Amino acid sequence: MADTLSFNSTLHYAIIKHIIDNGYAPRVNDLANLLGMPQEDVITALINLQDYHGVVLHPKSHEIWVIHPFSLAPTSFLVSSSSGEWWGNCAWCSLGVAALLNQDVTIRTTIGANDRQVSINIRDGEIVEQNYYIHFPIPMQNAWDNVIYTCSTMLLFENETQIDNWCRRHHIPKGDVQPISKIWEFSKVWYGNHLKPDWKKWTSEEAAQIFEKFGLVSETWKIPVTNTRF
Repeated sequence: MADTLSFNSTLHYAIIKHIIDNGYAPRVNDLANLLGMPQEDVITALINLQDYHGVVLHPKSHEIWVIHPFSLAPTSFLVSSSSGEWWGNCAWCSLGVAALLNQDVTIRTTIGANDRQVSINIRDGEIVEQNYYIHFPIPMQNAWDNVIYTCSTMLLFENETQIDNWCRRHHIPKGDVQPISKIWEFSKVWYGNHLKPDWKKWTSEEAAQIFEKFGLVSETWKIPVTNTRF
């Protein structure tokens, strides 16, 4: 097997492309057939990719649960197009799914995951409904402490008053609030390399530079610049 970092890229690309093409993740035996490898080697590679924060596996198996920006379990974000439908982990991830698909899509979700359903349409690369905001309650440096929970809290709202009420009701500290149009442009860059065969996670320095480029400079977005990848 090639070195771990290189094979992380190969495996990540195979999974992401399969999800985009089919709407669901390949199982371990599918990956073994696709990559021409024994299942035991595929499992080892998946564990390595999870250690790299490139995938989240089901706790009681080695099947894929999440590979950002896609969720392989139902969420409150459904991204659909003329060619299929996919679940996003959160508002940010759903925009990332749209960026990777690079086609007209509709994102259906509920305000704050506890209100009415709304639709966000992306047509010719532009968001039609721009009067929405995304709330980021969890500091980015803590995002992978429990990434499933982190994603579950990145929700869509119509205004900051809704966010204040939501935080008070659910006893979740208020974080950063950004207009959906900004996060859409940010998502195109953040997820821009996710369908490349040579994909690698951003270094913490690269991540910090991307945050700054899009004006994401509040405490929520501050991360320590180390030798790790984000």
